[in-house]
Amino acid sequence: MSELSWRAGLDETTVSDVTALASAAADADGTEPLGEHVLLHLSDDTVVHLLAHDPDGALVGFAHLDLTGPPPDGAAELVVHPAHRRAGLGTRIVEALLDRTAGGHLRVWAHGQHPGAVALAARLAFTPARVLWQMRRSLLTPLAEPELPDGVRLRSFVVGVDEPEFLRVNNAAFDWHPEQGGWDVDQVKLRESEPWFDPAGFLLAVDGTDRLLGYHWTKVHDESDTGEHGPEPIGEVYVLGVDPAARGKRLGAALTLAGLQYLRDRGLSQVMLYVEADNTAAVRVYENLGFALWGTDVSYAR
Repeated sequence: MSELSWRAGLDETTVSDVTALASAAADADGTEPLGEHVLLHLSDDTVVHLLAHDPDGALVGFAHLDLTGPPPDGAAELVVHPAHRRAGLGTRIVEALLDRTAGGHLRVWAHGQHPGAVALAARLAFTPARVLWQMRRSLLTPLAEPELPDGVRLRSFVVGVDEPEFLRVNNAAFDWHPEQGGWDVDQVKLRESEPWFDPAGFLLAVDGTDRLLGYHWTKVHDESDTGEHGPEPIGEVYVLGVDPAARGKRLGAALTLAGLQYLRDRGLSQVMLYVEADNTAAVRVYENLGFALWGTDVSYAR
Protein backbone atom coordinates (compact mmCIF):
# COMPACT_ATOMS: atom_id res chain seq x y z
CA MET A 1 0.00 0.00 0.00
CA SER A 2 1.18 3.52 -0.80
CA GLU A 3 2.43 5.66 2.09
CA LEU A 4 0.89 9.13 2.52
CA SER A 5 2.85 12.04 3.96
CA TRP A 6 2.26 15.78 4.30
CA ARG A 7 4.87 18.29 3.26
CA ALA A 8 5.18 22.03 2.61
CA GLY A 9 7.78 23.84 0.53
CA LEU A 10 8.76 21.02 -1.83
CA ASP A 11 12.40 20.75 -2.83
CA GLU A 12 13.59 20.67 -6.46
CA THR A 13 13.68 16.87 -6.65
CA THR A 14 10.12 16.51 -5.37
CA VAL A 15 8.91 19.31 -7.65
CA SER A 16 10.37 17.38 -10.58
CA ASP A 17 8.65 14.21 -9.38
CA VAL A 18 5.29 16.02 -9.17
CA THR A 19 5.76 17.51 -12.64
CA ALA A 20 6.58 14.08 -14.08
CA LEU A 21 3.53 12.56 -12.37
CA ALA A 22 1.29 15.29 -13.79
CA SER A 23 2.76 14.75 -17.27
CA ALA A 24 2.09 11.01 -17.10
CA ALA A 25 -1.54 11.69 -16.15
CA ALA A 26 -1.91 14.32 -18.90
CA ASP A 27 -0.56 11.90 -21.50
CA ALA A 28 -3.06 9.25 -20.41
CA ASP A 29 -6.10 11.49 -19.97
CA GLY A 30 -5.60 14.22 -22.57
CA THR A 31 -6.15 16.82 -19.84
CA GLU A 32 -3.67 18.43 -17.48
CA PRO A 33 -4.58 17.33 -13.94
CA LEU A 34 -3.15 20.32 -12.06
CA GLY A 35 -3.82 23.99 -12.65
CA GLU A 36 -1.16 26.65 -13.16
CA HIS A 37 -1.72 28.02 -9.66
CA VAL A 38 -0.68 24.67 -8.17
CA LEU A 39 2.40 24.27 -10.36
CA LEU A 40 3.59 27.80 -9.58
CA HIS A 41 3.38 27.24 -5.80
CA LEU A 42 4.88 23.78 -5.32
CA SER A 43 7.84 25.20 -3.40
CA ASP A 44 5.76 27.59 -1.27
CA ASP A 45 5.43 26.91 2.45
CA THR A 46 2.07 28.74 2.57
CA VAL A 47 0.30 25.64 1.21
CA VAL A 48 0.62 21.95 2.06
CA HIS A 49 1.00 18.95 -0.19
CA LEU A 50 0.08 15.31 0.28
CA LEU A 51 2.53 12.85 -1.28
CA ALA A 52 1.78 9.19 -1.94
CA HIS A 53 4.82 6.95 -2.47
CA ASP A 54 4.71 3.28 -3.41
CA PRO A 55 6.84 0.72 -1.51
CA ASP A 56 9.73 1.39 -3.91
CA GLY A 57 9.66 5.12 -3.12
CA ALA A 58 8.16 6.29 -6.42
CA LEU A 59 5.66 9.15 -6.30
CA VAL A 60 2.31 7.72 -7.43
CA GLY A 61 -0.14 10.27 -6.04
CA PHE A 62 -0.15 13.96 -5.14
CA ALA A 63 -2.53 16.55 -3.74
CA HIS A 64 -2.22 20.30 -3.21
CA LEU A 65 -4.19 21.83 -0.34
CA ASP A 66 -4.58 25.58 0.06
CA LEU A 67 -6.02 26.70 3.39
CA THR A 68 -5.20 30.40 2.94
CA GLY A 69 -8.66 31.35 1.61
CA PRO A 70 -11.72 32.32 3.63
CA PRO A 71 -12.43 29.78 6.38
CA PRO A 72 -13.65 27.14 6.72
CA ASP A 73 -12.97 26.04 3.14
CA GLY A 74 -9.89 24.34 1.78
CA ALA A 75 -9.15 24.25 -1.96
CA ALA A 76 -7.44 21.19 -3.39
CA GLU A 77 -6.28 19.53 -6.60
CA LEU A 78 -4.95 16.00 -6.92
CA VAL A 79 -3.57 13.46 -9.34
CA VAL A 80 -2.97 9.69 -9.23
CA HIS A 81 -0.56 7.97 -11.60
CA PRO A 82 -2.50 6.10 -14.33
CA ALA A 83 -0.82 2.80 -13.39
CA HIS A 84 -2.00 3.11 -9.78
CA ARG A 85 -5.67 3.94 -10.27
CA ARG A 86 -8.77 1.91 -9.34
CA ALA A 87 -7.05 0.64 -6.21
CA GLY A 88 -8.49 3.11 -3.68
CA LEU A 89 -5.59 5.58 -3.65
CA GLY A 90 -7.72 8.50 -4.87
CA THR A 91 -10.26 7.85 -2.13
CA ARG A 92 -7.52 7.71 0.52
CA ILE A 93 -6.08 11.01 -0.70
CA VAL A 94 -9.43 12.82 -0.64
CA GLU A 95 -10.27 11.44 2.79
CA ALA A 96 -6.91 12.69 4.07
CA LEU A 97 -7.66 16.11 2.59
CA LEU A 98 -11.03 16.17 4.35
CA ASP A 99 -9.38 15.26 7.67
CA ARG A 100 -6.93 18.14 7.23
CA THR A 101 -9.58 20.82 6.62
CA ALA A 102 -11.69 22.54 9.27
CA GLY A 103 -14.90 20.55 9.64
CA GLY A 104 -14.29 18.75 6.36
CA HIS A 105 -15.22 21.76 4.19
CA LEU A 106 -13.36 21.12 0.95
CA ARG A 107 -13.43 22.13 -2.72
CA VAL A 108 -11.64 19.92 -5.24
CA TRP A 109 -11.06 20.63 -8.93
CA ALA A 110 -11.71 17.92 -11.52
CA HIS A 111 -9.97 19.09 -14.69
CA GLY A 112 -11.64 17.75 -17.80
CA GLN A 113 -14.29 15.88 -15.78
CA HIS A 114 -12.40 12.60 -15.99
CA PRO A 115 -14.92 9.77 -15.36
CA GLY A 116 -12.90 8.50 -12.41
CA ALA A 117 -12.95 11.95 -10.78
CA VAL A 118 -16.70 12.30 -11.34
CA ALA A 119 -17.34 8.89 -9.79
CA LEU A 120 -15.07 9.64 -6.83
CA ALA A 121 -16.87 12.94 -6.19
CA ALA A 122 -20.27 11.22 -6.19
CA ARG A 123 -19.05 8.41 -3.94
CA LEU A 124 -17.77 10.87 -1.32
CA ALA A 125 -20.86 13.14 -1.48
CA PHE A 126 -19.26 16.08 -3.30
CA THR A 127 -21.50 18.24 -5.49
CA PRO A 128 -20.59 20.62 -8.35
CA ALA A 129 -20.01 24.14 -7.03
CA ARG A 130 -18.25 25.92 -9.88
CA VAL A 131 -17.90 25.20 -13.59
CA LEU A 132 -15.09 26.55 -15.76
CA TRP A 133 -15.27 26.28 -19.54
CA GLN A 134 -12.34 26.02 -21.87
CA MET A 135 -13.23 27.61 -25.20
CA ARG A 136 -11.22 27.57 -28.42
CA ARG A 137 -11.22 29.03 -31.89
CA SER A 138 -9.06 28.85 -34.99
CA LEU A 139 -6.77 31.74 -35.83
CA LEU A 140 -6.86 30.74 -39.50
CA THR A 141 -10.34 32.17 -39.96
CA PRO A 142 -10.77 35.93 -40.49
CA LEU A 143 -10.50 38.31 -37.53
CA ALA A 144 -12.27 41.65 -37.37
CA GLU A 145 -10.22 44.77 -36.73
CA PRO A 146 -10.26 46.03 -33.12
CA GLU A 147 -12.31 49.21 -32.72
CA LEU A 148 -10.93 51.34 -29.90
CA PRO A 149 -12.81 54.34 -28.48
CA ASP A 150 -11.51 57.80 -29.31
CA GLY A 151 -8.57 58.76 -27.16
CA VAL A 152 -7.65 55.15 -26.35
CA ARG A 153 -4.50 53.47 -27.65
CA LEU A 154 -2.81 50.12 -27.21
CA ARG A 155 0.75 49.58 -26.03
CA SER A 156 2.76 46.73 -24.57
CA PHE A 157 3.41 46.15 -20.88
CA VAL A 158 6.66 47.54 -19.49
CA VAL A 159 8.25 45.39 -16.79
CA GLY A 160 9.13 47.38 -13.68
CA VAL A 161 6.75 50.21 -14.61
CA ASP A 162 3.24 48.90 -15.23
CA GLU A 163 2.78 46.47 -12.36
CA PRO A 164 0.96 48.94 -10.03
CA GLU A 165 -1.55 50.01 -12.69
CA PHE A 166 -2.13 46.43 -13.76
CA LEU A 167 -2.81 45.40 -10.16
CA ARG A 168 -5.20 48.31 -9.67
CA VAL A 169 -7.31 47.31 -12.67
CA ASN A 170 -6.97 43.56 -12.22
CA ASN A 171 -8.05 43.58 -8.58
CA ALA A 172 -10.97 45.90 -9.31
CA ALA A 173 -12.12 43.83 -12.30
CA PHE A 174 -11.78 40.51 -10.46
CA ASP A 175 -12.70 41.44 -6.90
CA TRP A 176 -15.16 38.50 -6.98
CA HIS A 177 -12.72 35.93 -8.38
CA PRO A 178 -11.10 33.40 -5.99
CA GLU A 179 -7.89 32.97 -8.03
CA GLN A 180 -7.51 36.15 -10.09
CA GLY A 181 -8.58 38.73 -7.51
CA GLY A 182 -6.52 40.10 -4.63
CA TRP A 183 -3.16 39.81 -6.41
CA ASP A 184 -0.03 41.54 -5.18
CA VAL A 185 3.18 42.36 -7.03
CA ASP A 186 4.72 39.01 -6.09
CA GLN A 187 2.01 37.25 -8.11
CA VAL A 188 2.97 39.30 -11.16
CA LYS A 189 6.72 38.84 -10.70
CA LEU A 190 6.25 35.10 -10.34
CA ARG A 191 4.71 35.00 -13.82
CA GLU A 192 7.24 37.45 -15.23
CA SER A 193 9.92 34.89 -14.33
CA GLU A 194 8.20 32.10 -16.27
CA PRO A 195 9.72 31.07 -19.65
CA TRP A 196 6.47 31.83 -21.48
CA PHE A 197 6.23 35.46 -20.28
CA ASP A 198 6.29 37.92 -23.19
CA PRO A 199 5.71 41.61 -22.40
CA ALA A 200 5.10 42.32 -26.09
CA GLY A 201 2.00 40.13 -25.85
CA PHE A 202 0.74 41.83 -22.69
CA LEU A 203 -1.42 44.52 -24.31
CA LEU A 204 -2.61 47.58 -22.39
CA ALA A 205 -5.42 49.94 -23.39
CA VAL A 206 -4.56 53.39 -22.02
CA ASP A 207 -6.10 56.84 -22.27
CA GLY A 208 -4.37 60.10 -23.17
CA THR A 209 -2.78 60.36 -19.71
CA ASP A 210 -1.50 56.75 -19.94
CA ARG A 211 -4.01 55.63 -17.33
CA LEU A 212 -4.81 51.95 -17.74
CA LEU A 213 -8.38 51.17 -18.84
CA GLY A 214 -8.03 47.48 -19.63
CA TYR A 215 -5.58 44.80 -20.67
CA HIS A 216 -5.21 41.54 -22.56
CA TRP A 217 -2.40 39.33 -21.27
CA THR A 218 -1.69 36.62 -23.83
CA LYS A 219 0.23 33.39 -23.31
CA VAL A 220 1.72 30.79 -25.63
CA HIS A 221 1.83 27.11 -24.69
CA ASP A 222 4.76 25.73 -26.70
CA GLU A 223 5.26 22.22 -28.06
CA SER A 224 6.92 21.09 -24.82
CA ASP A 225 3.53 21.26 -23.09
CA THR A 226 1.69 17.97 -22.72
CA GLY A 227 -1.89 16.80 -22.46
CA GLU A 228 -4.81 18.84 -23.70
CA HIS A 229 -2.76 21.45 -25.58
CA GLY A 230 -1.36 18.89 -28.01
CA PRO A 231 1.97 18.79 -29.85
CA GLU A 232 1.65 22.19 -31.56
CA PRO A 233 1.92 25.59 -29.84
CA ILE A 234 -1.40 27.17 -28.92
CA GLY A 235 -2.14 30.72 -27.82
CA GLU A 236 -4.22 31.63 -24.80
CA VAL A 237 -6.30 34.58 -23.71
CA TYR A 238 -4.50 34.30 -20.38
CA VAL A 239 -6.22 37.15 -18.55
CA LEU A 240 -8.44 39.90 -19.92
CA GLY A 241 -9.71 42.65 -17.65
CA VAL A 242 -11.38 46.05 -17.91
CA ASP A 243 -11.46 48.73 -15.24
CA PRO A 244 -15.05 48.83 -13.90
CA ALA A 245 -14.92 52.61 -14.40
CA ALA A 246 -14.30 52.05 -18.13
CA ARG A 247 -17.10 49.57 -18.78
CA GLY A 248 -19.50 50.37 -21.58
CA LYS A 249 -16.70 51.35 -23.97
CA ARG A 250 -16.62 47.88 -25.61
CA LEU A 251 -12.99 47.51 -24.62
CA GLY A 252 -13.39 43.79 -23.93
CA ALA A 253 -14.05 42.87 -27.54
CA ALA A 254 -11.40 45.26 -28.88
CA LEU A 255 -8.75 43.95 -26.49
CA THR A 256 -9.64 40.34 -27.29
CA LEU A 257 -9.30 40.94 -31.02
CA ALA A 258 -6.00 42.79 -30.59
CA GLY A 259 -4.59 39.87 -28.63
CA LEU A 260 -5.85 37.34 -31.17
CA GLN A 261 -4.18 39.31 -33.94
CA TYR A 262 -0.93 39.33 -31.96
CA LEU A 263 -1.06 35.55 -31.48
CA ARG A 264 -1.93 35.00 -35.15
CA ASP A 265 0.99 37.19 -36.21
CA ARG A 266 3.26 34.93 -34.16
CA GLY A 267 2.26 32.11 -36.48
CA LEU A 268 -0.18 30.34 -34.17
CA SER A 269 -3.22 28.58 -35.60
CA GLN A 270 -5.30 28.01 -32.44
CA VAL A 271 -6.22 29.99 -29.35
CA MET A 272 -7.90 28.98 -26.09
CA LEU A 273 -9.31 30.64 -23.02
CA TYR A 274 -11.00 29.82 -19.72
CA VAL A 275 -14.23 31.44 -18.61
CA GLU A 276 -16.74 30.86 -15.82
CA ALA A 277 -19.66 28.96 -17.34
CA ASP A 278 -22.19 31.21 -15.57
CA ASN A 279 -20.53 34.45 -16.75
CA THR A 280 -23.07 34.81 -19.52
CA ALA A 281 -21.87 38.24 -20.64
CA ALA A 282 -18.29 37.06 -21.16
CA VAL A 283 -19.40 33.80 -22.80
CA ARG A 284 -21.55 35.80 -25.22
CA VAL A 285 -18.61 38.06 -26.15
CA TYR A 286 -16.38 35.08 -26.83
CA GLU A 287 -19.03 33.20 -28.80
CA ASN A 288 -19.56 36.29 -30.95
CA LEU A 289 -15.79 36.28 -31.59
CA GLY A 290 -15.91 32.69 -32.86
CA PHE A 291 -15.02 30.72 -29.73
CA ALA A 292 -16.75 27.41 -29.01
CA LEU A 293 -16.82 25.13 -25.98
CA TRP A 294 -13.89 22.68 -25.91
CA GLY A 295 -13.81 21.22 -22.38
CA THR A 296 -15.08 21.63 -18.84
CA ASP A 297 -13.43 21.80 -15.40
CA VAL A 298 -15.60 21.42 -12.31
CA SER A 299 -14.93 22.40 -8.71
CA TYR A 300 -16.69 19.93 -6.42
CA ALA A 301 -17.55 20.92 -2.85
CA ARG A 302 -18.47 19.15 0.37
